[in-house]
Order: sequence, then C-alpha cells, then structure tokens
Amino acid sequence: MSRSHEAVAPVLVVDDHPDVRLALRILLHSEGIPSVDVGSAAAALDAVARIEFSCAVLDLNYASDTTSGLEGLDLVARLREEAPDMPIVAMTAWGSIDIAVRAMRLGAADFIEKPWNNAHLIHAVRGQIALRQMADENRRLRAEAALSRQGADMLRIGESSAMRRVLELIQRIASGDANVLVLGENGTGKSLVAREIHALSPRADNPVIRIDMGTLPESRFAEEMFGEDKPVPRPGRFELAHGGSLILEEVGNIHPLQQVKLLRVVEEGELERCGSMRTRRVDVRVISTSNADLDAAIRNDRFRRDLLYRLNAMQVRLPPLRERQEDIVPLARHFLLRECRRRGRGAMLFTPSAERALRGYDWPGNVRELEHAIERAVLLAGRDDIDADALSLQRRRDEPVVIDSLTLPEAEELLIRQAIERYDHNLQRAADALGISRQALYRRLEKRRARGGVESVG
Repeated sequence: MSRSHEAVAPVLVVDDHPDVRLALRILLHSEGIPSVDVGSAAAALDAVARIEFSCAVLDLNYASDTTSGLEGLDLVARLREEAPDMPIVAMTAWGSIDIAVRAMRLGAADFIEKPWNNAHLIHAVRGQIALRQMADENRRLRAEAALSRQGADMLRIGESSAMRRVLELIQRIASGDANVLVLGENGTGKSLVAREIHALSPRADNPVIRIDMGTLPESRFAEEMFGEDKPVPRPGRFELAHGGSLILEEVGNIHPLQQVKLLRVVEEGELERCGSMRTRRVDVRVISTSNADLDAAIRNDRFRRDLLYRLNAMQVRLPPLRERQEDIVPLARHFLLRECRRRGRGAMLFTPSAERALRGYDWPGNVRELEHAIERAVLLAGRDDIDADALSLQRRRDEPVVIDSLTLPEAEELLIRQAIERYDHNLQRAADALGISRQALYRRLEKRRARGGVESVG
C-alpha cells in the first residue's frame, strides 16, 4: 500500500501566541489538514520525537527573543537534525531578507511573513506536504528496487533449454519499446523478469515504478494511477514512471470498470489527475504480469480484449519449476551459498539424498518455495550437510516453522522475509502485518543490506 492510502500526517504548528496557533489550527482544519500546535521550541522538539509530521510551520520569534529570530533559527537547525525529512515553513512578523536567507540555509523549505495571506500559506503547506509524500514514495521505491537488485542473477542460473529461450527472448524484447506481458505461475519470477526487461532497455536510467493491482482498492484506482490535485497535489504512478517503465503486477485483477480508464492512457499516453481538467502527457512503457488465464477472463467478460491487445504487444511466458528440473539443484546450491554467506557460516553441502528429494518434489510454489525451503534448512541445520530430512519437503504448506532454536535477530529476520514474501514485496502491507511502521521496516532492511543480506525472489 502506498502512502496515498494513509491519512495525511499532521502539520506541526509552533508559535508562542495562543491566538496565532488557534487561527492556524482553524485555517488548516478548514482545508482538511490535521495539525498539532505547541507554544515553544522545547515542546516542538518533544513533539517530533513522538509524532511523524508531514510539515512544520514555525515562528522565528519567541517571547524571550522577539526581534532577532535567533531562537527560531536555532529551532530550524535542531529540527533538521531530529526530523531531517520534515519540510519546514518559517514565519515571522519581523521578516527580512537576511532572516529568510539564514532560515533557508539552515534547512527551511519556504518562508512566510506575518500577517500571512491564507491562500499563500495553504499553498505553501500543501506544496511541502506533496514534496514530503513524493520523497517518501521515492524512498519506498528505492527500497523495493533493492529487494530485487541481485535477484536477476537467479534468472541465469541453471541449464534448462526452457530458461535459455526465455533469456534470449528477454534480451530481444528489452531493446524495443513495446509493452510486454509476462505470464507464469506464482513464484516463477515474473517480477524479476519485468525488472530485468527495464534494466536491459534504453529506459534503464529512468524510473521503474511497480504497483500490485491485486492490492489496489477500486475506490482509489484513479487517484493512485493518475494522481490527484486535491486536497494535496500528487502525481500518480504513470507520471512517476514518465520516461521509464510502469510494472502492473497481476494485471488480471483490475476491475472491468477501471480497465476503460487504463486503456485510454495506454493507448494515447494522456491523462488527467483527479480534480483537474488539465491533460498531461506521459511516456511510459507498460510491463504487466499475470498468473491468470486472461483469455478465459475475456470469454467471461472480466477482461477487455482491446486492453489485452495493448498490454500484450510482446509476451514472455515463464515455465514452472517442475518443467525445468535441470535448474532445481543449481538454484538450490545458489540459495544455499547465499544463506551461508549471509549468516557467516562455513560451506554447507547437499547430500545425494537431498538432491534426489529436490528433483523429485513438485514445487507448487516454484522458485519462491525452493528459496524458502533452503532458507529454512540452513536456519535449522545442526551440521554442515543437508540431507532429505533437513529439507522437510513433505511439510504441510500451512505448517508454521519452528523458531525455538533461532536467535532473536534470526527470528526477526525470518519473520521480516516471510512478511515481505506473503505480501509480494508490498512493504507497507508487510510493515502493517509485522506491527511496525514503514520507516522501521526500511531501517531493518538497510541494516540487512549493510550486513550483506539479499532479499528473495518476487
């Protein structure tokens, strides 16, 4: 879930005059913007330590220093240290170019002079909220991209002719600009293929934006895909992907009523944000993925034939793992080596019985299930070789993994990986399921990458 599905975080208002705080609170409330107001620099610092704010509007002059702005400038500097991502709008009745320049140098994003113009102040606040949301969105996208940064190597592991043909097709498709449809069962690596097509394309240096259509509420489809101008201006996924690629995961889940809106943008490259009449042009390559039978969906009036034609200019079909048995053991060895490196363990080996079990299992969850099976075996292994019993391939799919033998960091890491996979790399939903904030999940992922961790296949 993206930030657009959340309520806007409140604005922090800092001023030592109660009447000013009341006026700002009423003004912001009338525009649908929540706020928290405090009367001192100390209270402001305490508030940012407890609450995440979308923006701060603060006075530069306080009772102890009514004209120089020094107390307010010091607060700007300290807020930049405590909440570096929070935009600051500075405000003073003793405005001067000198104070404005100093505030901006210390990190203020905008400057308003008292008495303020209501429209000007609201415009400034909305603009800073939008910039904060875009910055959060970019961080989320970078974190998602990091999850699969090294995953493309898995596409090249193995010896099967089926995957060699897929890789050759990806190379040819990537050099063009036609829309692509990637088909395959869950866990076959459709997301990796979509990102690899972008990475090998002339658009590689431009954005690649991903959205899971299966988790996008129908009520938010237009705002999420095309953006909105009210209450806060915000570009949609098409605008964010301008010049690059837009990955629509599980495109078969789009509601028929929304397919018409999507068709127009795919066909014409034009859209209007919700709440705006201005037509905007976008240059986007659409790469879609699906595990559904879209031809059957067309016959059952659940998917538009003309939309499929537009999305399916080029097609890649990924074989399930059971149809590429030559790749099972090489992939398993790759995952085993990776897990040993991540955990600082010495080399581990599969016994002949383990390799027979790997080749003999049907792998209904495909590469994703294989990856999890090796991860579990390494976590629970008591010695340096892994046999068929250690793989536990007959374990019921819904049986929980025993974590009694794991250290606290290992258990936390396992839970994070499972949550990310359960929600198909949707970091907001994974964070919600884990009971932590999105920012806390980002921090844990950054620590893992610093230790050399690699995330799993999509």
